[in-house]
Amino acid sequence: MPDSRRRDPSFEITHESDPSDVLVAGFSNYGLAGLTAVNYLVDALDLHETGHVTVEGFPSITPFENGRPRHPTRLFSREDLDITVLVGELLVPVPLGESFARSILEWTGANDVSEVVVLSGVPVPHGPEGHRTYYVATDDYREHRLEDAGIEGMASGFLDGTNAALLERGIDSSLEVCVYVTPVHAQVPDVEAAIRLVETVSTVYDVEIDSGPLEAFAAEIQQYYADLAERMEEEQADLPDDRMYM
Repeated sequence: MPDSRRRDPSFEITHESDPSDVLVAGFSNYGLAGLTAVNYLVDALDLHETGHVTVEGFPSITPFENGRPRHPTRLFSREDLDITVLVGELLVPVPLGESFARSILEWTGANDVSEVVVLSGVPVPHGPEGHRTYYVATDDYREHRLEDAGIEGMASGFLDGTNAALLERGIDSSLEVCVYVTPVHAQVPDVEAAIRLVETVSTVYDVEIDSGPLEAFAAEIQQYYADLAERMEEEQADLPDDRMYM
Protein backbone atom coordinates (compact mmCIF):
# COMPACT_ATOMS: atom_id res chain seq x y z
CA MET A 1 0.00 0.00 0.00
CA PRO A 2 1.37 3.46 -0.88
CA ASP A 3 2.60 5.50 2.06
CA SER A 4 0.29 8.53 2.23
CA ARG A 5 2.80 10.26 4.45
CA ARG A 6 5.45 10.36 1.73
CA ARG A 7 6.53 13.91 0.98
CA ASP A 8 7.56 15.41 -2.30
CA PRO A 9 11.34 15.63 -2.74
CA SER A 10 12.85 18.66 -1.05
CA PHE A 11 16.21 20.43 -1.18
CA GLU A 12 17.77 22.54 1.57
CA ILE A 13 20.78 24.83 1.18
CA THR A 14 23.07 25.39 4.15
CA HIS A 15 25.87 27.95 3.94
CA GLU A 16 28.44 29.32 6.34
CA SER A 17 29.06 32.76 4.82
CA ASP A 18 27.26 35.33 2.73
CA PRO A 19 27.24 34.29 -0.94
CA SER A 20 28.59 36.48 -3.72
CA ASP A 21 26.47 38.50 -6.15
CA VAL A 22 27.20 35.92 -8.86
CA LEU A 23 26.39 32.21 -8.61
CA VAL A 24 28.02 29.92 -11.22
CA ALA A 25 26.64 26.38 -11.29
CA GLY A 26 27.45 23.14 -13.06
CA PHE A 27 25.32 20.00 -12.82
CA SER A 28 25.55 16.33 -13.75
CA ASN A 29 24.34 16.11 -17.32
CA TYR A 30 25.40 14.66 -20.67
CA GLY A 31 29.16 14.75 -21.20
CA LEU A 32 29.71 16.19 -17.70
CA ALA A 33 31.28 19.30 -19.28
CA GLY A 34 29.56 21.76 -16.95
CA LEU A 35 30.42 19.73 -13.86
CA THR A 36 34.03 19.37 -15.00
CA ALA A 37 34.23 23.11 -15.62
CA VAL A 38 32.97 24.15 -12.18
CA ASN A 39 35.13 21.55 -10.46
CA TYR A 40 38.11 23.04 -12.23
CA LEU A 41 37.06 26.60 -11.33
CA VAL A 42 37.08 25.59 -7.66
CA ASP A 43 40.60 24.22 -8.02
CA ALA A 44 42.03 26.96 -10.27
CA LEU A 45 40.57 29.84 -8.25
CA ASP A 46 41.50 28.29 -4.88
CA LEU A 47 37.92 28.41 -3.60
CA HIS A 48 36.87 26.95 -0.26
CA GLU A 49 33.73 25.02 0.62
CA THR A 50 31.20 27.35 2.24
CA GLY A 51 27.97 25.37 2.06
CA HIS A 52 26.07 22.40 0.70
CA VAL A 53 22.69 21.16 -0.45
CA THR A 54 20.85 18.28 1.21
CA VAL A 55 18.00 16.36 -0.39
CA GLU A 56 15.12 14.34 1.01
CA GLY A 57 12.59 12.28 -0.87
CA PHE A 58 14.61 10.57 -3.58
CA PRO A 59 17.86 8.55 -3.69
CA SER A 60 21.01 10.56 -3.23
CA ILE A 61 24.68 9.70 -3.51
CA THR A 62 27.54 10.20 -1.07
CA PRO A 63 30.85 10.71 -2.86
CA PHE A 64 34.04 10.02 -0.95
CA GLU A 65 37.75 10.52 -1.47
CA ASN A 66 40.60 9.04 0.56
CA GLY A 67 38.03 7.55 2.92
CA ARG A 68 36.29 10.87 3.61
CA PRO A 69 32.63 11.35 2.56
CA ARG A 70 31.28 14.65 1.22
CA HIS A 71 28.00 16.18 0.16
CA PRO A 72 27.34 15.70 -3.56
CA THR A 73 26.16 19.29 -4.08
CA ARG A 74 28.42 21.95 -2.57
CA LEU A 75 29.06 25.70 -2.58
CA PHE A 76 32.52 27.25 -2.88
CA SER A 77 33.78 30.83 -2.65
CA ARG A 78 36.50 33.07 -1.25
CA GLU A 79 36.35 36.49 0.36
CA ASP A 80 38.09 38.51 -2.35
CA LEU A 81 36.17 37.08 -5.33
CA ASP A 82 32.57 38.00 -6.14
CA ILE A 83 31.70 34.55 -7.49
CA THR A 84 30.19 31.59 -5.65
CA VAL A 85 30.45 28.23 -7.42
CA LEU A 86 27.83 25.49 -7.06
CA VAL A 87 29.15 21.99 -7.85
CA GLY A 88 26.22 19.63 -8.45
CA GLU A 89 27.36 16.00 -8.59
CA LEU A 90 23.89 14.64 -7.78
CA LEU A 91 21.84 13.84 -10.88
CA VAL A 92 18.51 15.63 -10.48
CA PRO A 93 15.96 14.04 -12.86
CA VAL A 94 14.15 16.43 -15.18
CA PRO A 95 10.77 16.04 -13.39
CA LEU A 96 12.42 17.24 -10.16
CA GLY A 97 14.32 20.11 -11.75
CA GLU A 98 11.67 22.68 -10.90
CA SER A 99 11.76 21.73 -7.22
CA PHE A 100 15.56 21.91 -7.17
CA ALA A 101 15.55 25.26 -8.96
CA ARG A 102 12.93 26.62 -6.56
CA SER A 103 15.21 25.88 -3.60
CA ILE A 104 18.14 27.58 -5.34
CA LEU A 105 15.97 30.60 -6.14
CA GLU A 106 14.63 30.89 -2.61
CA TRP A 107 18.22 30.89 -1.38
CA THR A 108 19.46 33.41 -3.95
CA GLY A 109 16.50 35.67 -3.21
CA ALA A 110 17.11 35.59 0.54
CA ASN A 111 20.81 36.34 0.07
CA ASP A 112 20.70 39.11 -2.55
CA VAL A 113 22.32 37.08 -5.33
CA SER A 114 21.82 39.10 -8.51
CA GLU A 115 23.12 36.69 -11.20
CA VAL A 116 22.75 32.96 -11.74
CA VAL A 117 24.90 31.33 -14.42
CA VAL A 118 24.79 27.67 -15.45
CA LEU A 119 27.55 25.94 -17.45
CA SER A 120 26.21 23.06 -19.51
CA GLY A 121 27.01 20.71 -22.37
CA VAL A 122 24.36 19.79 -24.94
CA PRO A 123 24.26 16.67 -27.15
CA VAL A 124 23.61 18.45 -30.44
CA PRO A 125 24.96 17.36 -33.84
CA HIS A 126 27.76 19.73 -34.86
CA GLY A 127 30.84 20.09 -36.99
CA PRO A 128 34.22 21.58 -36.05
CA GLU A 129 32.82 25.09 -36.53
CA GLY A 130 30.29 24.34 -33.79
CA HIS A 131 32.98 23.94 -31.13
CA ARG A 132 32.13 27.15 -29.33
CA THR A 133 30.08 28.40 -26.41
CA TYR A 134 26.60 29.84 -26.92
CA TYR A 135 24.24 31.55 -24.50
CA VAL A 136 20.58 31.50 -23.56
CA ALA A 137 20.10 34.53 -21.31
CA THR A 138 17.58 36.99 -19.98
CA ASP A 139 17.57 40.48 -21.48
CA ASP A 140 19.10 42.14 -18.41
CA TYR A 141 21.96 39.62 -18.32
CA ARG A 142 22.71 40.16 -22.02
CA GLU A 143 22.77 43.92 -21.56
CA HIS A 144 24.96 43.65 -18.47
CA ARG A 145 27.49 41.01 -19.56
CA LEU A 146 27.30 40.09 -23.23
CA GLU A 147 27.19 43.21 -25.39
CA ASP A 148 30.95 43.07 -26.12
CA ALA A 149 31.71 39.47 -25.17
CA GLY A 150 31.71 38.05 -28.69
CA ILE A 151 29.48 35.11 -27.74
CA GLU A 152 26.55 34.04 -29.93
CA GLY A 153 23.08 33.18 -28.69
CA MET A 154 21.83 29.62 -29.26
CA ALA A 155 19.63 29.84 -32.35
CA SER A 156 16.55 27.92 -31.19
CA GLY A 157 15.33 25.00 -29.15
CA PHE A 158 14.18 24.54 -25.57
CA LEU A 159 15.56 23.99 -22.10
CA ASP A 160 14.11 21.66 -19.50
CA GLY A 161 14.52 20.71 -15.87
CA THR A 162 16.55 22.90 -13.55
CA ASN A 163 17.94 25.15 -16.30
CA ALA A 164 14.48 25.91 -17.66
CA ALA A 165 13.10 26.76 -14.21
CA LEU A 166 15.99 29.11 -13.45
CA LEU A 167 15.60 30.96 -16.74
CA GLU A 168 11.84 31.19 -16.35
CA ARG A 169 12.28 32.96 -13.02
CA GLY A 170 14.79 35.31 -14.63
CA ILE A 171 12.31 36.27 -17.35
CA ASP A 172 9.75 37.40 -14.78
CA SER A 173 12.03 38.99 -12.17
CA SER A 174 15.08 41.19 -11.71
CA LEU A 175 17.32 38.12 -11.33
CA GLU A 176 19.80 37.96 -14.22
CA VAL A 177 20.10 34.40 -15.52
CA CYS A 178 22.25 32.85 -18.23
CA VAL A 179 22.85 29.27 -19.35
CA TYR A 180 26.09 28.90 -21.28
CA VAL A 181 25.90 25.83 -23.52
CA THR A 182 28.44 24.10 -25.71
CA PRO A 183 28.16 20.94 -27.86
CA VAL A 184 29.51 17.81 -26.19
CA HIS A 185 30.50 14.33 -27.28
CA ALA A 186 29.73 11.03 -25.62
CA GLN A 187 33.10 10.64 -23.88
CA VAL A 188 33.16 11.41 -20.18
CA PRO A 189 34.28 13.96 -19.41
CA ASP A 190 34.34 15.99 -22.63
CA VAL A 191 37.40 17.99 -21.66
CA GLU A 192 37.44 20.21 -24.75
CA ALA A 193 33.85 21.27 -24.03
CA ALA A 194 34.75 21.96 -20.39
CA ILE A 195 37.69 24.11 -21.51
CA ARG A 196 35.36 26.21 -23.66
CA LEU A 197 33.07 26.80 -20.68
CA VAL A 198 35.98 27.72 -18.39
CA GLU A 199 37.33 30.17 -20.95
CA THR A 200 33.87 31.72 -21.27
CA VAL A 201 33.74 32.41 -17.52
CA SER A 202 37.25 33.84 -17.69
CA THR A 203 36.27 36.19 -20.54
CA VAL A 204 32.86 37.32 -19.30
CA TYR A 205 33.90 37.88 -15.67
CA ASP A 206 37.45 39.08 -16.36
CA VAL A 207 38.94 36.45 -14.08
CA GLU A 208 42.38 35.07 -14.88
CA ILE A 209 42.01 31.31 -15.28
CA ASP A 210 44.58 29.10 -16.97
CA SER A 211 42.58 26.35 -18.69
CA GLY A 212 45.77 24.58 -19.81
CA PRO A 213 46.01 22.16 -16.86
CA LEU A 214 42.32 21.18 -17.14
CA GLU A 215 43.02 18.06 -19.20
CA ALA A 216 45.41 16.74 -16.54
CA PHE A 217 42.90 17.72 -13.84
CA ALA A 218 40.17 15.73 -15.59
CA ALA A 219 42.45 12.72 -16.00
CA GLU A 220 43.02 12.65 -12.23
CA ILE A 221 39.32 12.16 -11.58
CA GLN A 222 38.55 10.11 -14.69
CA GLN A 223 37.40 7.03 -12.77
CA TYR A 224 35.09 9.08 -10.58
CA TYR A 225 33.49 10.63 -13.66
CA ALA A 226 33.16 7.20 -15.28
CA ASP A 227 31.31 5.90 -12.22
CA LEU A 228 29.10 8.99 -12.18
CA ALA A 229 28.31 8.59 -15.89
CA GLU A 230 27.34 4.96 -15.29
CA ARG A 231 24.92 6.07 -12.60
CA MET A 232 23.49 8.68 -14.97
CA GLU A 233 22.85 5.97 -17.58
CA GLU A 234 20.85 4.04 -15.00
CA GLU A 235 18.65 7.10 -14.60
CA GLN A 236 18.38 7.70 -18.35
CA ALA A 237 14.66 6.88 -18.41
CA ASP A 238 14.01 10.13 -16.54
CA LEU A 239 15.81 12.24 -19.15
CA PRO A 240 14.40 13.44 -22.48
CA ASP A 241 15.61 11.72 -25.66
CA ASP A 242 15.84 14.92 -27.68
CA ARG A 243 16.62 18.31 -26.14
CA MET A 244 16.11 20.00 -29.52
CA TYR A 245 18.98 22.48 -29.45
CA MET A 246 19.60 23.98 -32.85
